[in-house]
Amino acid sequence: MEKLITVTGTNASGKSGLGIELAIKYNGEIVSADSRQVYKGLDLGSGKVTKAEMKGVVHHLIDVAEPNDVFSLLDFQQKAYSAIDGIHERNKLPFLVGGTGLYVNSVVDGYDIRKENLDPGLRKEIAAKSIFELTEILKEKNPKILETIDLKNKRRLERAVERAVSGNTETRENKPEYKTLVLGVTWPREILYERIRERLDRRLEQGMIEEVERLKAEGATDSFLFGLGLEYRYINMYLNGEFGSYDDFYNKLFMEIRHLAKEQMTWFRKRKDIHWIDMEQDPLEEACGYIDDFLE
Repeated sequence: MEKLITVTGTNASGKSGLGIELAIKYNGEIVSADSRQVYKGLDLGSGKVTKAEMKGVVHHLIDVAEPNDVFSLLDFQQKAYSAIDGIHERNKLPFLVGGTGLYVNSVVDGYDIRKENLDPGLRKEIAAKSIFELTEILKEKNPKILETIDLKNKRRLERAVERAVSGNTETRENKPEYKTLVLGVTWPREILYERIRERLDRRLEQGMIEEVERLKAEGATDSFLFGLGLEYRYINMYLNGEFGSYDDFYNKLFMEIRHLAKEQMTWFRKRKDIHWIDMEQDPLEEACGYIDDFLE
């Protein structure tokens, strides 16, 4: 099996920068594993690296979809496989870098994702239901799935209900395409929270609210922005007058980003194959040690 290096972790942890430095050292290219960086125009809110920050390293799966487009997990996995295979063909080392856990796992574990022809009317009907209603349907149609699914993730519940209602409850086996080394990046909680605040302040100063205003002016819908979560969701709500003040908006957004970082750690801790890097010491040297052993 061809080899793949994955660098993942929480928000504001420095995984993008570390991934770039590693790609430079090992003659690699980067495949982004971020569910928002796939969209054009979502730059500050998604933490998209700039051309200068890329330092000449080729990046894939950035700006590959238009706002309002549906970009599924299957879309990501197929494009990621294609990009990784192309990097191997160029005799370079692929680095999968990003914090969207589902995207990372779909490639590292080789999720069996099949395109399903579902009735748009059924999908709309299911989307209108609450998390409680969706859970009740699964209790009746496919109770086993409740043991493995995040019951707070409405989108995943919707997809599970779609499959259950359609009678598609078969178990799918993962088939990894690559031999993968997974490196994890994070910080002690208080340091991470301060990094999150500093990054949020910097992005707001750079024009993150104006970015959402532009996206709305260019046709991005409220439902699309809401589905992106965090920065885009709450800035859109702020622009729509749903907060009493700027401070209310800021405090809510900061709290939610912190909460997401906590959820990300819970998600990643389920993986027992992650080698966590000590970011307070020499993360590049430590990561290189793992990679050198892996490549040998």
